[in-house]
Amino acid sequence: MQPDLVGLEISKGELRRLTGFDPEDVFRPSIMADKEKRLGFFLNEALVALALTPIIVGTIYAFIILPTLGSSNKLGVILLIIVPVAVVVGRSLWRKKTCPHALTTLLDEVEKYHQVVQAIDINDQLTNSGNAKSSISDREQVISALQLIREDLVRALKSERILRDNKKLLANNQDLVVNNLANLQNLQISNQASEYAQLLNQSLQIALDVQAELRKLTKV
Repeated sequence: MQPDLVGLEISKGELRRLTGFDPEDVFRPSIMADKEKRLGFFLNEALVALALTPIIVGTIYAFIILPTLGSSNKLGVILLIIVPVAVVVGRSLWRKKTCPHALTTLLDEVEKYHQVVQAIDINDQLTNSGNAKSSISDREQVISALQLIREDLVRALKSERILRDNKKLLANNQDLVVNNLANLQNLQISNQASEYAQLLNQSLQIALDVQAELRKLTKV
């Protein structure tokens, strides 16, 4: 990956710092639309449930069942069936309660943003291998757009957390909705049919979505 693309990425550590959540723990409906991510999500949930089950079952059995009912293999088996299901359901309810809709939407926009960055990286690799042609000026325009969008995404994530942590904050503070949309619209691609033109259009749509979400957040 080219150095200018590495600087554009928003790492999981930065997302964790900006949002106060581990991005892997935030359930987003869009995950269900991707087969690979859906499988990964369910696998992770199963592993967490299996890891917690022996601890929870052992605690319940040792401190509740044995002192009151004595040894019971039947109850032990029932617990081994019920507890994993309860863990999965409990984690799902906890996510819904603690992860606001605005945060899940913004994290979806971050993912779309990263997809554009990855598309440029793939195009760079193809160009370097002689399998594709690209306009350097067009690439620079898209990179400039992504730099502006990165600023807006970071600002939006910060604003969401501020408003989430300070519910009495006056939400009509215009500083929170300042964005780079005007600058993005001034960017021009020499060949409107090129791959980079499509990437710029995707970038503009991300910027519009982020702006719309910011305005929702700051409505009184």
